[in-house]
Amino acid sequence: MDKYENQLEINKLIELAQQSGDEILKIYNDPECSSHVDYKSDNSPLTLADQASHEVIEKGLKILYPEIPIISEEGDQLDYDKRKDFNLFWLVDPLDGTKEFINRNGEFTVNIALIRDKYPIAGIIYAPVLDTFYASANGNAFKIEKGQKSELRVSGLNNGIAVRSKSHASAEEEEVLDKYNIRDSISVGSSLKFCMVADNRADLYYRFGPTMEWDTAAGQAVLEAAGGKVFRETGNERFLYNKRSLLNTGFLCMGF
Repeated sequence: MDKYENQLEINKLIELAQQSGDEILKIYNDPECSSHVDYKSDNSPLTLADQASHEVIEKGLKILYPEIPIISEEGDQLDYDKRKDFNLFWLVDPLDGTKEFINRNGEFTVNIALIRDKYPIAGIIYAPVLDTFYASANGNAFKIEKGQKSELRVSGLNNGIAVRSKSHASAEEEEVLDKYNIRDSISVGSSLKFCMVADNRADLYYRFGPTMEWDTAAGQAVLEAAGGKVFRETGNERFLYNKRSLLNTGFLCMGF
């Protein structure tokens, strides 16, 4: 198992994320295609870009790592009995922030994470409109913004800044922000909230409402490689993956 963490071809994975992002942008920039929205059984939106991105990533991962199974939001959803023994697998959200895509604010991402023993050991987050990658592998985190690469590392200090969701809010969130003396906040969509903490632009991100495992895995991989932490709810219990239900509990991300 360790060979995948030590020999992960991160540049090829970044290329794959960019290829999927290119397919998303083709649809995003076509008014007729981008306005086509269906709804899943849980009433969450589904665009042509979600499926197009999924197809690119699934095909690419099967070529690069044919022996590693894939769990994707837009793929076949395996029963727990079929995936419970997955010690190593890809966890993918082909288009995180579908509401941001529909609202055309550019704050949507491609999320690819590698999970080993229920924990994300590598992650790639790509924001196509922003031309920015956030990635982690081999215990290191970095950003590539408009072709310029830089290290990601949290400061370890609480400067009183939180990052908050553009599409979700809760009274519970306010209580946590007060607890940690948060005085200011920024608002962004999708998994970019994890990246804001990893990039020292925010100190804390708390989410009370429901998310799925593919929403958070790549972000956790990036943030924790940058020195931050992700906990269940507001305690200190490790945030793990491939549970019986792929629905997450609330979580707390900290850069200090």
